[in-house]
Order: sequence, then C-alpha cells, then structure tokens
Amino acid sequence: QVQLVESGGGLVQPGESLRLSCAASGIILLANSMAWYRQAPGNQRELIASITIGGTTNYVDAVKGRFTISRDSVKNILYLQMNNLKPEDTAVYYCNRVLSPLSWGQGTQVTVSS
Repeated sequence: QVQLVESGGGLVQPGESLRLSCAASGIILLANSMAWYRQAPGNQRELIASITIGGTTNYVDAVKGRFTISRDSVKNILYLQMNNLKPEDTAVYYCNRVLSPLSWGQGTQVTVSS
C-alpha cells in the first residue's frame, strides 16, 4: 500500500526556516518525479517544487532561491528546506508524484506569523 506522510511543519516567524519531510512507503522516490505542493486557505493546491528522476529541480518563482527540494534515496524520504519564510508561505504542504498523483497524505501545516 502506497503511503506518503508529511511532517516538519509548525509556527515560525518571518525569516525563519523549516525543513519538511515526506516519508514514502510502497513507492520508490528515486524512480519517480516528485514534488511538494501547498494549499493556502481559499486557494487551490499548487505545485511549488519538483525533482526529476535524474535529480533536476524546479521551483515556482514565489519560492525560488528560498526553498530547496531534495531526497534521500536510502531512507526514501523527500525533503523541502524552506528558508527566509514569509507570511504568504502559510499553507498546508503535501508531497506527491508530479504525474499521476497518488492518494494525498494529511499534509503538514506551516504557519508564518509574527
């Protein structure tokens, strides 16, 4: 059974950092293009960072230069390092495949507020 479990969110002040983790079971992250998505209140879920099978990363402009997506192929965990967080980064964050998304996990809440 495929399962994606996100963790690492929390309440932080603007300018601070967080590292999100996505533990995957039933799927080999290295064999899939994976992404981090987020959904802010009242908005649709959006893809913000992705990593291809070959390791190429892409980011939306809103997070470029601040967020870094990576994976640990041994632990089968996807990460999102988020630096210089801003209030507009407040959202629930999810991981999933880029193509043919699997069942969504519960996500992890990130709240950026002073």
